[in-house]
Amino acid sequence: MRENTHLFKKLEAATEGKVMADPASRARYATDASIYQMVPEAVVLPRSEADVEAVMQVAREEETPVLPRGGGTSQCGQTVNRAVVLDNTRHLNKIIDIDPEKLTAKVQPGVVLDELNRALKPHGLWFPVDPSTASRCTLGGMAANNSSGGKSLRYGIMRDNVRAISSILPDGTRARFNGADLAPGAYADLVSDMRALGQREAEEIDARFPKVQRRVGGYNIDALTGNDVNMAHLLVGSEGTLAYFTELDLSLAHLPGEKVLGICHFPTFYAAMDAAQHLVTLDPQAVELIDDTMIALGRDIPLFAKTIDAFVDGDPAALLLVEFAEGDAAANAAKLAELAALMGDLGFAFSETDARWGGVIPVTDKTLQNAIAEYRKSGLNVMMSMKEAGKPISFVEDCAVALPDLAEYTQGLTDIFARHGTKGTWYAHASVGCLHVRPVLNMRQDKDVKTMRAIAEECFDLVKHYKGSHSGEHGDGIVRSEFHEKMFGPRLVSAFEEVKARFDPTGLMNPGKIVHAPAMDDRRVFRYGPNYEVPEFHTALDWSAWPGAAGGFQGAVEMCNNNGACRKLKGGVMCPSFRATRNERDATRGRANTLRFAISGQMPGGLTSDAMTDTMKYCVSCKACRRECPTGVDMARMKIEVLAARRRENGLTFAEKLVAYLPRYAPRAARVAWLMNLRNKIGAVRKLTERLTGVSHRRDLPVWSANPFQDAEAQDSDPDVLLFADVFNRYFEPENLRAAVKVMRAAGLRVAVARDGSGTNLDCGRALLATGCVDEARAEAQRVIDATRDAVARGIPVVGLEPSSILTFRDEFLALCPGPDAQALADTAKTFEEFLITAPALPLKPLNRPIHVHGHCHQKAHAAVTPMLDLLGQIPGAQVHMIETSCCGMAGAFGYAPDTIDVSLKMAGLDLFPALEAAPEDAIIVADGTSCRHQITDGTARKPLHVARLLEQALDG
Repeated sequence: MRENTHLFKKLEAATEGKVMADPASRARYATDASIYQMVPEAVVLPRSEADVEAVMQVAREEETPVLPRGGGTSQCGQTVNRAVVLDNTRHLNKIIDIDPEKLTAKVQPGVVLDELNRALKPHGLWFPVDPSTASRCTLGGMAANNSSGGKSLRYGIMRDNVRAISSILPDGTRARFNGADLAPGAYADLVSDMRALGQREAEEIDARFPKVQRRVGGYNIDALTGNDVNMAHLLVGSEGTLAYFTELDLSLAHLPGEKVLGICHFPTFYAAMDAAQHLVTLDPQAVELIDDTMIALGRDIPLFAKTIDAFVDGDPAALLLVEFAEGDAAANAAKLAELAALMGDLGFAFSETDARWGGVIPVTDKTLQNAIAEYRKSGLNVMMSMKEAGKPISFVEDCAVALPDLAEYTQGLTDIFARHGTKGTWYAHASVGCLHVRPVLNMRQDKDVKTMRAIAEECFDLVKHYKGSHSGEHGDGIVRSEFHEKMFGPRLVSAFEEVKARFDPTGLMNPGKIVHAPAMDDRRVFRYGPNYEVPEFHTALDWSAWPGAAGGFQGAVEMCNNNGACRKLKGGVMCPSFRATRNERDATRGRANTLRFAISGQMPGGLTSDAMTDTMKYCVSCKACRRECPTGVDMARMKIEVLAARRRENGLTFAEKLVAYLPRYAPRAARVAWLMNLRNKIGAVRKLTERLTGVSHRRDLPVWSANPFQDAEAQDSDPDVLLFADVFNRYFEPENLRAAVKVMRAAGLRVAVARDGSGTNLDCGRALLATGCVDEARAEAQRVIDATRDAVARGIPVVGLEPSSILTFRDEFLALCPGPDAQALADTAKTFEEFLITAPALPLKPLNRPIHVHGHCHQKAHAAVTPMLDLLGQIPGAQVHMIETSCCGMAGAFGYAPDTIDVSLKMAGLDLFPALEAAPEDAIIVADGTSCRHQITDGTARKPLHVARLLEQALDG
């Protein structure tokens, strides 16, 4: 990967924004959510429009292309190029103005759609173009792509909702594109030329442009015909090839009223497609498709399994999710009744069998509606969650046809797939005849690349036969641009080229998109190019569930499809470090891309390089990606591999040894607790020891207890439960373990602490894993497995208080010591609350205070938060409130290190600290995680408790 040092220096001198030209940074911007990859020349995070102008000036001088980029979620290769990438998301993300009366907003290009909608909600407004990537896509990217979404049936697509675009043209000229009258000048001349082109080609446009709403292919030269011309609509869908957008003027809509869903079940896919044309006559807000493949895959994803069970009856071949928003419950109920009657008129009933089986499941509960919406929006990632080498590939996925042709078209496409030995997965926008379909192919194999090409040719012929659009939502990019001549004819392609030449005669702006594109099957621009290879190498953990080299580690890394769900800024946990830094490096996607480059030899130094260490630096191993990434990219586990490789090469620093071997020296340290605790009291010692210990002088260390918990305190004979006493609660907060024993005994249970008779405390290995000492962690895991084997065989649960410890049994132990014994322990290991919620009822008295709960990240990742809430709800009169937060930011040693403490505190400052400040003064704060409690104590005036302590206080008698 060559570096253009000259270009880098010029860019750095010309701008105030950060300029990145190192291999790792460029690797992170080399791909989007498509099959393509091109390593950029450099990446710039512009701080201002002046920075953008300076970059474009340098690019003109150096004859280097420029690529504006938003969330990088493009599925057709729009946002990959050998260019200078301008990442608008870091700084150019301001909402400039909201006018509730005029229903308009003005934004910079890097504003994320969900962020805009959060700002609009207090006004009762929203921006009604709603793509599934709303949590990370930007308004600039949406305009460049001419995006749409599930509600386009009612609100239209991006072109219908953009009023004006302010831009910097390739020659540096500034222009505001709208429908206003023009003053003489260069912009007026450009407009005049474009209008002349539109009038000249009006007849050809009318003859060749598809008459469907979802036509986003080519340039929007149809906007140039007629008398009412808005020049902004020519820029919409131009994919960054004509100008850089500095501001966008948008049309807003009032928030829809109360909504309901009718989940229409069908026995065959064809029947669902044929029904769509009839369902839209009821004037729904949306009609979305989910096929049986997506249902089956979703049932295997913990995040979605319960949701699917709640709204899917039996095993339908397809579902159509029909959404009504009539403003009040009575009107919505009437619409659901009409829908049920229509399904009956079409011949479907749950009482029927075979081809007549089907019907409507109404969904009026808002929580379930939201869960279904999240599942549907994750359709792409759900499809990509297949662990085999072949994946559903995007290249014909959003063609659009008229609804009366939809059933025949989809059957024809299914037949094409079958002829080529594959099948498609279907979902999305049945209401407008635009279905996302992806045949399963392996892009590392020449034969599958040839199959992709053949399918594309036949598919576009089929679309043309039905007078549909070959590009109905996701744009052109590399994958579809070369087919414009087939779809539009040579004359209109020549007109497209004329538009490009008039705006950008030197080819500065994102060349090779829409016009003059490479072949869609040119493997030289593929993510998995002709020379792509991952050599075999030793891994520390078991990755056999995935395909590929290094025992499957390759396949696990390549599960990332770059769709960017990890870049969301609110909701769930993933990815806390990205939320704090807004740096692509710190998203799960950024780390996965860097890993892929490292293991495939595309990045110097590989796994043990400083660049790889830097990439993993802010990963707090929260495991949110394990649950929330729909393709299952487990970055916490991958980080262990990186740490292990680094440790094998470089060993451990003294500071790392202090972390890794805490469980070993803790018994001796506890004997001199008074001495160990002096560090917190003497400021000079804190500063002097900072570099040696790796602990910031700004942090208090946990206080050592002079009376640590002893195994002998709970050794009941014939126990009902085996208690795992972790190092953190044993030596720093032993009162938690003592409270747990008291509470379980109050429930009539016999308790024994897990031990192996060696005289050495059992350890989960968490601290060892955090420093890459995998072999030693494996030995500790085996010790735990051996010590608990007999009890587990007798069905005795193993229970722990610290989520990061006990949940290691259900996660890392399976990768450290794969086999039936580890699996048996994983199956019986429970958090304190998971166990107690199924135990005999506790004798509890009212506390008469609100209880606010912060869940540990690992509890969230393993769906172990609900039992905690349910258990606390057993306290008489309890008012339990879940604090909606991402990671607290402490994450073990992460929050203590001098070079990560600021990011740690920033993570907490995003949601957790404000929520605690807003809680009532008398609220009880509950947090099971040791790290969480310390972060809350350090950053607020609150004193959080473990659930065990609170239940101890609530014991009646």
